Amino acid sequence: MLQRIQTIYLLIIVALSVAMLFLPLAVLQIGEELLSFDATGLSTMAVQPELVYPTWGLFALTAVIALLALLTIFLFKKRILQIRLCVFNAILMLGFYGMFVFFVWTIKGEMDITLSVKFALSFPLISLILDYLAIRNIGADEALVRSLNRLR
Repeated sequence: MLQRIQTIYLLIIVALSVAMLFLPLAVLQIGEELLSFDATGLSTMAVQPELVYPTWGLFALTAVIALLALLTIFLFKKRILQIRLCVFNAILMLGFYGMFVFFVWTIKGEMDITLSVKFALSFPLISLILDYLAIRNIGADEALVRSLNRLR
């Protein structure tokens, strides 16, 4: 299981998704006030952070991406199912960006804001690339197993 390169790719996806849960994705400036946008929502950047606008759907989607990648690792005997789960996970990663844009658009419609994105917002894109590489390697494993079955 761990000797396969796609397992490493999927573990990196899990690590990046867990990091996205806790790192700020963007910083918004509303007038003179700075707000941090992370997976749980929009919160103030004061000594005592206060949640101003909750985005629990984004948090849940990120957690599902991490759990699905972790589950996919343990289905190494069912390669076709693994490929399907990886494709579904890629769709969820694209949905993460869609949901992020929706929340920023909703907040921007209510107030005049300035948005500066953080490095953690690139994690789903990196995960998407790693997911594609995992799909290719799982497909190569499946092709190898099928070719060996033909020889018997």
